[in-house]
Amino acid sequence: MDDIREQLNKPLWIGIISFIVGLLIGLVVLGWWLWPVQWTDAGPSDLRPEFQETYLRMAIDSYTLNQDAAIAQQRIAEVGENSAEILANIAADPGTENTDSIQAFILFSGTEPSEEVAPAPEETTSLARNWLPWLCLITLLLAGALVAVFLFRNRSFSFSLPSTRKEAPPEAEYPEYTAAEEEPPLAQFMTTYQIGNDLFDDSFSIDSPAGEFLGECGVGISETIGVGDPKKVTAFEVWLFDKNDIQTVTTVLMSQNTFADDATRQRLSAKGEPVQAEPSREMVLETATLRLEARVVDMSYGSGALPPESFFDRITLELVAWPKG
Repeated sequence: MDDIREQLNKPLWIGIISFIVGLLIGLVVLGWWLWPVQWTDAGPSDLRPEFQETYLRMAIDSYTLNQDAAIAQQRIAEVGENSAEILANIAADPGTENTDSIQAFILFSGTEPSEEVAPAPEETTSLARNWLPWLCLITLLLAGALVAVFLFRNRSFSFSLPSTRKEAPPEAEYPEYTAAEEEPPLAQFMTTYQIGNDLFDDSFSIDSPAGEFLGECGVGISETIGVGDPKKVTAFEVWLFDKNDIQTVTTVLMSQNTFADDATRQRLSAKGEPVQAEPSREMVLETATLRLEARVVDMSYGSGALPPESFFDRITLELVAWPKG
């Protein structure tokens, strides 16, 4: 649901949805129901051929009564370029008209009939008369197909690149993994502790490219030193949980002073493997189906009345999860 909301906030999505809504309102609501198109004051040249023929038959009747050649020529001109063909059709099929009246109308109006009588054009098919609904339907189908393709591509992209819950600090950069080196990781996270964050405890979900939950990893406070606020953190727990393994694997990342204290190091070893924190120090945690590579990207110690290098002022860790081969 969050992915759908995020996509809908993009300008391309707003444009597509606005186009579809505007098309429906403009054609269906306004064009066909509220204000349908109505043709008025059309001239004889805009009439269908059968009505143009009726118009010329009335012109023949009028000419027979008043013998006004100028008016006859004007009415023929109003019909347009099809007048000669229609007069030829009338001459071939007089109907209720007098043959002499037809010939006199043609002669005195200056219009010569064609030698060959062209067949009357067929009645316009319903598809041609109703091209607008078909155009609307085709447009909606194309818009729907575009939306479906866009959704599928973005859904595939979101599965292939798992999202992180923490933003990397500006100075930290993720390493690039190319296909030539090894397969891409399942997930990649960056987390930073800053002194004063006494509730620091970050955890991240590890999912497969298809979205299946595989496990979790995270970093939390393991040990503090001294008294008062803020807490002086002297050790962190880096852990990996695998849904296919009954045991959670933990590494205890200690300050230099804590690691050098045999008694404290021995006590914290009960929680997990002890490791001294150093810039670029790497740790590997493995379970039944997962492997977590943790790296100290950046760190600094706090200062004060406590022993030097005994508690952290700031530390940034990178966590990269892989399937265990």
